[in-house]
Amino acid sequence: MKKCLKVCAISLVLSLFLSGISFGTENKLLRVISLAPSSTEILFALGLDQEIVGVSQYCNYPKSVHGKERIGTFSQPDIEKIISLKPDIIFCTSLEQAPAVAKLRQLGFKVCVSDPSNLKELFASIKEMGQLVNKEYAANSLIDKMKTGIKSVTDMVASVPESQRPKAYVEFWGNPIMTAGSGSLIDELIAASGGINIASNAKKNYSYFSAEDVIKQNPDVIILCYMQKKNALDTIKSRFGWRDISAVRNGRVYNDVDPDTILRPGPRIVDGLVEMHKRFYPQ
Repeated sequence: MKKCLKVCAISLVLSLFLSGISFGTENKLLRVISLAPSSTEILFALGLDQEIVGVSQYCNYPKSVHGKERIGTFSQPDIEKIISLKPDIIFCTSLEQAPAVAKLRQLGFKVCVSDPSNLKELFASIKEMGQLVNKEYAANSLIDKMKTGIKSVTDMVASVPESQRPKAYVEFWGNPIMTAGSGSLIDELIAASGGINIASNAKKNYSYFSAEDVIKQNPDVIILCYMQKKNALDTIKSRFGWRDISAVRNGRVYNDVDPDTILRPGPRIVDGLVEMHKRFYPQ
């Protein structure tokens, strides 16, 4: 009888173990907050959803994000709301969020800061985030998928000589004019999609750029990183001295590339790369 009871007890323990139940504790679902749209997109791409308990007001992709709790703006997150959500880990960027990051760490929260400025750093960030949320396999798969997508574009332009590559000007602010210089993610995307960045000699990654320099450089393609209702060509034509720029004369001024796909260091960078390539090589 005792032997029978012992066997039954062992069977019960084994059954509970296999079903994921442990004595005195429960398998706790990871609680994650993302204060940056780029980090939010990466987390969803890694397969997280229920784990994400809070996001910033500017997190707008994918669709699943719209049902998530909002914890303030990008630069001014609601610290009290963050505390109430009891996150296990918070994902942020640097720069504007530096004060919030310092405050959150002071309160004892685990904070991961991700601010990649190029593709290599982006892949490293995805890998690190995957490790922190127990999604290493998903992270490696995502990186491989992105690299494959990027290679499909770079292979298409590999044989195009530099003399035949279009000169490109990518503007992400119009007044004052701001563009991306050498060392920026956008500069890398322009090169990967087969273009030549006219602002590659700019002193900073993202900096002001004079209208005179744009006219002098005479870009073949202009991409405006703000999707406005006004016709992009009309916007550029209205600027003094810009009518004679090659891109304007040939009608190759675009504002139909989703800026989030080229400004956010996340999985959709590949989509942005493909769209830029289409503008550079429309045939």
